[in-house]
Amino acid sequence: MTSSGPNPMMHDRPIQPAGPAGARPALQRILIVDDSRLQRRILISALKNTGYIVEEADSAEAALEACARRMPDMILSDWMMPGMTGVDLCRAVRGIQAERYVYFIILTSKSEKGELASALQQGADDFLTKPISSDELRGRIAAGERILRMERELTEKNRLVTQTLTEMQALNAVLDRDLLEARKLQMSLVPRGTLRMGPAAVSFLLQPSGHVGGDLVGRYGTGTDRIGVFALDVSGHGIASALITARLSAWLSGDRPDQNAALMWQDDRIVLRPPDQIAARLNRMFMAEIETEHYFTIVLAQIELATGAVELCLAGHPPPIVQRVGGATELVGTGGMPVGLMAEAEYEVLKLRLRPGDRLMLYSDGLSECPLPEGGMLEEEGVQHLMRRHADICGAGLFEALKWELSALTDDRDLPDDVSGALLEYGVEPPGQGM
Repeated sequence: MTSSGPNPMMHDRPIQPAGPAGARPALQRILIVDDSRLQRRILISALKNTGYIVEEADSAEAALEACARRMPDMILSDWMMPGMTGVDLCRAVRGIQAERYVYFIILTSKSEKGELASALQQGADDFLTKPISSDELRGRIAAGERILRMERELTEKNRLVTQTLTEMQALNAVLDRDLLEARKLQMSLVPRGTLRMGPAAVSFLLQPSGHVGGDLVGRYGTGTDRIGVFALDVSGHGIASALITARLSAWLSGDRPDQNAALMWQDDRIVLRPPDQIAARLNRMFMAEIETEHYFTIVLAQIELATGAVELCLAGHPPPIVQRVGGATELVGTGGMPVGLMAEAEYEVLKLRLRPGDRLMLYSDGLSECPLPEGGMLEEEGVQHLMRRHADICGAGLFEALKWELSALTDDRDLPDDVSGALLEYGVEPPGQGM
C-alpha cells in the first residue's frame, strides 16, 4: 500500500499549557498510524476540539518518516498492518535517540493476555481494544498526558540540576585556582630551607591537609644573641583558619615593637619579650581585634645562642620534644591555656638547656594524632620513637623522613589534619642554606 504521508489536522482551540507559564505543554502532537482510512477518520473525529495537533500516517514506514521530521509526543498505532506492525513501529521508535519521551498506545483487536504483555515488554505504554470508545480513548490519552507531564517535569528538573552542577563545577574550578594561590601565599609565610644563626639552625615543616590550613610555623625577632621560634595551630580547618594564621603571622613579624607582639623596648634597645608575655599579649590582641569563634594553640621557644639556654611557653599546644646528642628523647611541659578563650589567661615559662648536638622539635597535633593502621593514633610516644629512629638525620631531612613515615602509616592517604613543625638544632652544622 502506498503511503499518503502525514496529514496534519489543525484545530482552532488553543493548546493550554500543562506546566509553568511559558513552558511547552506535555502533550501537543499526536500521530495516528493505521492502514485503514476509516479508522483514522474515526480517531481524528474523537479528538476533535481537544486542542491537540493531530497527524496521521497510513503505515508504520510513513510514521517513521514523520518521526524523523518531527517527533510527536504520543503515537496511537494499529497493531496489525501490512509491512511493519505496530509493535515493530514501537520498537523502532524506542530505538530513536529522542530528547523527549514518546507515549505509545497500541490499538488492537487481540485479547490474548500473553500477546498484550509482549507488546508492553517491547516498549508500548498502553493498549486499546477495538472497537474503540471515544470516551475511553480520551481517558487513556489523558492518563498518558499525566505521565508525559511528570516525565517532562522530571526532565526539566534534571536539566536544572545538570545546569546547576555545571555552574557549581565552574565555580569550584575558580575556587580551586584561588585556593591554590592561597596555598602558595600561605607557604610563603614559612621560611624555606634551613636557617642558621651562629651555633643554632632552624628547619620548618608545613603540610596543610587541604588547599590551605590553620597551622603556621616560623621564627621571630632579629637579634644576633637570641632567637625565637614558634608553632601554632588555629582551631578548625580551611579558609577561615588560614586567614587567621595570616593575621597571626603579621603579629609576629616586623622589626619594631609596634609591628611585632614579640618585641619590646628595654634600655633603649629592642629585645624579645619573654615567651609567657608574648602569649598573654597575643591573647589580648586576639580577643580584642578578631571576632570569631576560633582560637589557637601555640608554643614559643627562645634560645640564647651563647649558652643554649631555652625558655618555652606552652599555650595548649602539644609538648615539644628534646632529643639529646645520644638520641634519647623527652617531652617538655604539658597543657597551658589556648589563646583566644579567656581574656585574662595566664601563661608560664619553662626552662631547659640544649648542649651541643641536642635539638628541640615543636610540632602540631596533626603529627601526634596521625591515625595508625591498627587503630588509635601515633601519640607523643610514637613521635619520639620516629625521632629516635632517625636521630642521625639533621635539618629539613628529618621532616622529610617523618613525612615518609606518615605516608607509610596512612597508606598514602591524605592526613586528616595539618602537619607542621619547627626543628631547633644547637651546636651542629645542618645541611641546607645558611642565612
